[in-house]
Amino acid sequence: QALHTLSKIGDRRAWPAITPAVLSDADDEVARSAWRAAVVLVPDGEEAALAAALVTQLGRGDRETQSSLSRALVALGEAATAVVLEDAASTSAPPVRAHALATQRLLRDPDSGFEAAIEEAKRVVALGGAGDGGR
Repeated sequence: QALHTLSKIGDRRAWPAITPAVLSDADDEVARSAWRAAVVLVPDGEEAALAAALVTQLGRGDRETQSSLSRALVALGEAATAVVLEDAASTSAPPVRAHALATQRLLRDPDSGFEAAIEEAKRVVALGGAGDGGR
């Protein structure tokens, strides 16, 4: 609840409350709230570091959790997320690869929606493809 409130207030002085532990909390609801708050509160110049922390959560949880993480990464923008997503898209873990590819698609086409992006990414991974890496 506190994380949700922090994200609504948007006071960047609350940034120290967004710790690596809360970003990777075992409870999906806590982690999702932390991701939303982090995107709102991240100090200028720290976006790439936040993206690097968030990308460690790719492949986690159900569709709702994955969609929430993708939205957080997309909100950080391509400049902050391109390199970490490209690295994640080349991992050998199929759920992580698919989630990274879906997020890359959302960066290119935010209107495509998570469901379409993740289904396309899963097909690419199942067929052994690398996706287009946003290129």
